[in-house]
Formats: sequence, structure tokens, C-alpha cells
Amino acid sequence: MSTGRKLVIVESPAKARTIAGYLGDDFEVEASVGHIRDLPQPSELPTEMKKGPFGRFAVDVDNGFEPYYEVYADKKKKVRELKAALKEADELYLATDEDREGEAIAWHLLQALKPKVPVKRMVFHEITREAISRALEQTREIDTRLVDAQETRRILDRLYGYEVSPVLWRKVRQGLSAGRVQSVATRLVVERERERMAFVSAEYWDVLGEFAPVAGEETDLWSQARLVQLNGKKVALGRDFDDAGRLKNSEVVHLDAAGAQAVVAAIEGKPARVASLETKPYRRKPAAPFTTSTLQQEAGRKLRLTSRQTMRVAQTLYENGYITYMRTDSSALSTQAVQAARKQIASLFGADYVPGKPRVYAKQAKGAQEAHEAIRPAGDSFRTPSEVKGQLSGEEFRLYELIWKRTVASQMEDARGSTATLRIRIAADSADAVFGVSGTVITFPGFLAAYEESADVDRYDKGNPNAESRLPNVAEGDELAVRNLQADGHSTTPPPRFTEASLVKALEERGIGRPSTYASTISVIQDRGYVTSRGQALIPSWLAFAVTRLLEEHFGQLVDYDFTAQMEADLDAIAAGDEERVAWLTKFYFGENPQDAGGLHELVANLGDIDARDINSVELGDGLQVRVGRYGPYVEDTSAPVKEGENPPRASLPEDLAPDELSVEKARELLAVSSDGGRELGVDPASGHEIVAKPGRFGPYVTEVLPEPELDESLSAAARKKALAALPKPRTASLLKSQAIETVSLEEALALLSLPRVVGVDPESGAEITAQNGRYGPYLKKGTDSRTLPNEEQIFTVTLEEALAIYAQPKRGRGGSASATAPLRELGEDPNSGKPIVIKDGRFGAYITDGTTNRTLPKDLSVEGVTFEQAVDLLAQKRAQGPAKKGGRTARKPAAKSTAKKK
Repeated sequence: MSTGRKLVIVESPAKARTIAGYLGDDFEVEASVGHIRDLPQPSELPTEMKKGPFGRFAVDVDNGFEPYYEVYADKKKKVRELKAALKEADELYLATDEDREGEAIAWHLLQALKPKVPVKRMVFHEITREAISRALEQTREIDTRLVDAQETRRILDRLYGYEVSPVLWRKVRQGLSAGRVQSVATRLVVERERERMAFVSAEYWDVLGEFAPVAGEETDLWSQARLVQLNGKKVALGRDFDDAGRLKNSEVVHLDAAGAQAVVAAIEGKPARVASLETKPYRRKPAAPFTTSTLQQEAGRKLRLTSRQTMRVAQTLYENGYITYMRTDSSALSTQAVQAARKQIASLFGADYVPGKPRVYAKQAKGAQEAHEAIRPAGDSFRTPSEVKGQLSGEEFRLYELIWKRTVASQMEDARGSTATLRIRIAADSADAVFGVSGTVITFPGFLAAYEESADVDRYDKGNPNAESRLPNVAEGDELAVRNLQADGHSTTPPPRFTEASLVKALEERGIGRPSTYASTISVIQDRGYVTSRGQALIPSWLAFAVTRLLEEHFGQLVDYDFTAQMEADLDAIAAGDEERVAWLTKFYFGENPQDAGGLHELVANLGDIDARDINSVELGDGLQVRVGRYGPYVEDTSAPVKEGENPPRASLPEDLAPDELSVEKARELLAVSSDGGRELGVDPASGHEIVAKPGRFGPYVTEVLPEPELDESLSAAARKKALAALPKPRTASLLKSQAIETVSLEEALALLSLPRVVGVDPESGAEITAQNGRYGPYLKKGTDSRTLPNEEQIFTVTLEEALAIYAQPKRGRGGSASATAPLRELGEDPNSGKPIVIKDGRFGAYITDGTTNRTLPKDLSVEGVTFEQAVDLLAQKRAQGPAKKGGRTARKPAAKSTAKKK
């Protein structure tokens, strides 16, 4: 090994700081701060290239799919700094992450820096002193197969998006996007909503009763059991019905309310005996250690973290040396990790909890690819949660604890015990009833002493006689006491909506996408307006219905689950060297041969006519259909008679109304209110105008009806339009959450229309303070400074003193608490403004702010990777720009051509 200076390049500053602490003075550690190069937007290509072969995609599809790369504009300074550091070095270590993306970043650094010193690829899956030392001794060359696979993925996504998205712009709405994984993920959510819309609920009844040993009637030994058999036939439960509300098996007994009550009347007062008691050994194995996918799922269930939050926190834990690399689809543990877990189990739980042989977990994900191990605590010995509690923030500690528990439990003994199924018979002349209840007794907890895996809610849990409960100590033939016999009614429930956790699970099970992309995929479909959240449930918008239908009908192969999974398998084959990049891209884009219409290029070129109106319509039945319009979705009655040139009756759909909640009856209600001009509330005594309440796109509102204007008939069309534009607009105001169209009064409506209400004047600034109701709730406004009010009623009651007290407090988020918009990171005090710099999560992504100046975080910087100096510089640049100028964009100076990859 050379004794000269060595330059080590990693992705993030946090990672650089941690690694630098493990290396000697001969090493200089720098961060590239993520990717330094990428395919530019075609509009940003140098002028001389826009009409050439790279002009459409920044990829020359006719010459081996050669990509054209540019260094990001805000990374040019970083590249100069790295080149300067390289001049002082005798060796270069590229220490980016060990997955495909990390390999590609290392390759791009090599292409941009053009080093003249020896280059070594250094990889590790945890940031500990031992791992870094091993990585220095086991360097390798850049794996061009991994680079090929990542580059193929990037080019594939560019071709897919740039060919398909314009079709969406023309036929659905401007600004939409299609993507290889995002479109399939959206389709999954839409298909689940379609199932819910088509679902027909069925009602079924059974009987409950409480039973106890006769000797234990006066004790607390009562157990509840459910009727499972009647006259020798199984009693129907929820899982016995299909989604159309029909019984799957005609042999079961379907009880209605009268039938269940008749059973209760028949067996009331009759003796009960134990018909059977079946006992079986119980053994349960622990779950495998975390992969990226299972970590996102479990963090969603147990910690209520989104996939994006989970990956952000995990990235911080990894870069600071607490866990191993968090992007992996392997559930295997290294020998050192297994030894560390077994040693810790013996120390914390006892030797009985350590199995005789270490557990070995094979890769479980479909198409599992990456070579690193599962996500686990870092190091050759694990730090317990109690040892790191004071070092980590709340979210960091909770996620570390989850990872530690799962890892340790994966190497512990099975949980052991026994399960018992009890059947109780009550015989009567007209009813031979059998009740059932099951239970489990754990005799040895095993891994359950450390951790128990969560599961998504089963839609059939309700009314399940096999749900576990406590059982009395009885034997077959024993007489039992009975009490509280009662008929119990249920309704079947539709398939549950996807949560982020269950959507990640569905994508993984189908082999679609990669664990490292799931968080960004879910964020994209939410940002695009295809999916919204209600609690943890993901609800598709009507826009998603239109986009999905267009893709299904005209790009069916591209959103086919098996085809999308096969693309992932093909990328794996390229990474393994079993598939050639150019040949695969040629087949995907141009087809098997020039006459083949199966390629993406030919598919788009030969789409034919697409009926935009039909694509943007969803049939509800009874002549009603939902249409996705330019200004949002609305319901339309196509069966209503209309005069020539007029539109059918229409009504806007409220944003908070989920597609499966729009029944024919609900649509008729919306149309009724809309068609008659809304619900008339009365006349405003001040203006003499009629006040009405109406449903709207953003929820119900009240408005005044202005008299029809009287215009000079001799006016030209242009003059008439100008005169109409100059007329006063009607006052409108959204209803409060506690109000409804059917119940709001005239007095309440006039109060709403009087807003904003002047609360008073700030004695210090002289600025007027008003109370208002906005799209995101009630708030105070003083100049440009807005503050959330705790509740809607305060709009009309808040005093000047109360308002000033609110302004004296730290600024709060929409949720009404400072923690609701807690910063993602705090970086320190800005030397220019003297205010604290923080990074926050905003509507359009993460941004840096000192409370006055906001700067969107550049796409090549991560929340965890941005340094204090970079934040100060970015805010200073933003201040120097001044207010945004109106008008066209300044022409961009073409960037110098960067070396394209040569094959």
C-alpha cells in the first residue's frame, strides 16, 4: 500500500465524517453529495445537440442507446473541489454504496475526475472501524456489469416516461407522468378501489354465548364462544360470501336476524356440555431479519412511519454507524452478526433461548439481487437500545430498537406451547347448536420475549370463531354453565384499501420494482395527485382512474404485472452478465425486428385514435358517469333530456369523497343540489341578495346570487366579455367542518360571508390582524405572517389580546402544534440573517429556510447530506436573486459537453 496521501470519496457528508474518524491522517475523505451527473432534460441540451440524435431523449437510440451525460450545474463546483483534492493524492478510493446505484455513482466520478493515480473500489455494508479496515484490505475494480444494469434502468425509465407521458398530456391532462413502476403501483391502488366499488355487502347473523365450568360459575372463568354449527351444518361467516354478496357454498346455514333469535329462544335454558376438546402442540418460528421492504412494512405498522420517513431515518442511522446498509433485499446475516446475536441472547435472556444451531435465512424476495446482508445493528457486537438511547432522536431510537429486536429475535428459539379447540353442544328439539372457541397457551416464549411481528388486518377477523381467547379447564363430557346468549349481526366488508406497508408488500410479492425505490415510488404517485392518504389508507383519485384506464387499454403490456416483473429480472440478468444491454434495449424499444409492432416506439407511433372523453369517463350506472375534467372531477347525468347546445346536468365532486363512496344515490343528491342552484337559505338584509349553500370541488360552500346583468345588446362580443369581467363577483365562503349544506342557517352563512374578520391592529407594527377560514383551516393573518387558530369557532371569537399572544409564540404548523411541522434537520444559525437554519418537508419537497428565505433543496442533495456551509451558501444565493421576475425565462448558456459512455 502506498505511503502517500489517499483520497476517499463517499456520497454524503455525514458518511464522510463518520468514516474519517476511523481512518488515519494519510486519508482525506470527501463527499460527492449524491450523484454528480445525469441525463439532462432535452430542453437543456447544448444548442448544437438539440437537433441531433440526442435531441429527443438525451439518448441516441439509433446508435447503441448511447447516453449523453452532463454534470449537474450546482455540482460543477463540487467536481472542481474533488479534482483539486485528487491532485494532492497518490491513490483514489471510490467508497460509494455497494448496490447498483452506488456503483454507478463511482463510475460517474471516475468519468468526470479522470484520475491519473491508481483507483480502488472500496465497499462495505456498515460503517464501523472493523468494516472500514476490512474494506481497505479487500478493494476491487468497478463492476461494469452493475453499472450497465443501472444505466439500462435509467435509459429505460427515460424512454418509458418520455414516450408515454405526452399521450397522457394530450388525452387526460397536461403535466401528468407515466413511469415503469409508478404506473403499475397506481394501477394496483385503482384496481383495489374498483373492487370496493363493485362490492355488495351481505348481512349474516350468528349467536354468542358465555360458558364456564359449573363449579366456576361464581368466578371469572367465563369464556365467550360463537355458534359454528346448527343441525349438523356449518353456520355462514364473512369468509363464506363472495364480493357480490353471494354464498360461496350452498351447504352452509345462512342465518338472518329472525333465524338467530329463534336459535337463542330454542336453546335458552338447555344444558350445555363439552362436545370435544382437541389439543395440539404449538410451535412458531421467528421472522427473518429485515430487508428494505419488510423494514418499511413493519415501521409502517408498528411506528406509523411512511416509507419515505423510514428510509430517511434509516439513512441517518447507517451513515452514523448504527445499522448496516439499509437498501437490501437479502435476509441473510453474516457469521459475525449471527455470533453477536447469539452472544447477546445468552447474556440478556439466558442460554435456553439460544438454539442449538444458528438460523440461516435464504434470500426470500422474488428476484433478490444485492449481495449485502440484511439490515441489522452495525458492528461485530451489537449495542443494545439502552446503550444508544441518549445518542439518538426519538424516531432514530424507535427504528434502531425495532431493527435490534428483529435481528436478535431472528436467532432465538421457537416459541412453544399448545393450542386447544373447544366445541360446546346445546341440544334442543328444534336446534342442535354447537359453539366453538380456540385458544393458545405459550409454555416457552422463545423469540416472543424479544419481538413479535405485526400483520395487516384481516378483513374476515370479525366473527371468526378461531380467534384466540382464554379457555376454561374442562374435559370432554363436562357440563358447562351458560349465560348471555344473544343473536349477533354482521355485514361483510369490502377488500381493505392498500396502506403504504401493504402496497410495498404487494409490489415485492409480484417482483415489481426494487426495495430501494418503493419509498420514492409511493411519494411520486402521491405528489402527482394519483393517490391521497386518509389515515394510513391510500385512496386513488378519479384522475388515477382515467390514467390507469388509458394505460390498460392502449399500453396494456407496460402496466402488466408479469411483464413489469420480467423487466426487473432482465435487469438482474444484465447485472449478472447474462444479458447484453444494447440488445435488450433494442428489443424493448424497437421490438424483435423492424416489422414487429411490439416495441415501445412502434406502440406509441401506431396508437390510433383515442377517445379522450371516453377515457376520462367512469360509468356509475343509471345513466350517471364521472368525468375527469380540466378543473377536477364531476358527475354528469347523461340520461337527462337537454336542449340542443346545452350540457347535461352536472355537479362537482368534493375532494374528500372517495370513489367507492360515490353511489348512484349520492350522485343524485349532488346533482339535485347543483341543478336547483343549491339550497336557498334566505335573503341578505343588507344587500337584498339570495344566499344559497352548494357543494363544490373543495367542499360545500355558501354564496350570494347576484341579479342578472343588463348589458347593451349592441355591444360587440369583445366589449360584452370585457363588461362581464368588470361586474362584481359574488361573495363565497367555505362551510366550517362542523356545518353541512342541509343544516347551515342564514345567520351562519352571513357570518361566513363577512370574513375575513378584523380582530384589531398590532400596536407594535401597526398592521391589521384578521381572522380567516382557508382551505387548510382557520388562521390569523398579519401582513404576510399567518398563524393557525386552534379551532374554527375562534374565527368569530378570538380577541386582539389572544391574537397577540398567538403571534408571540413560535410559529406553528397546520396541525396546530409546533411538532406538526417539526424540521427534518437543524443546521445552526445563519451568519447573514442571525436566524436558525432548518430543513423542512414542504408541499413540493424538502426545503432550507431561516424563517424568512426559503430555498428548495437541490435534487442532488439529500436531507441528511446537506452541510451547514452548503445551506448558508444556498440561502445567500436565493437572497441575491431577489423576488422572482415575471415574464419569460432567461436563455440558458449551453453546458460543456461531458464525455458520453463508450462501449
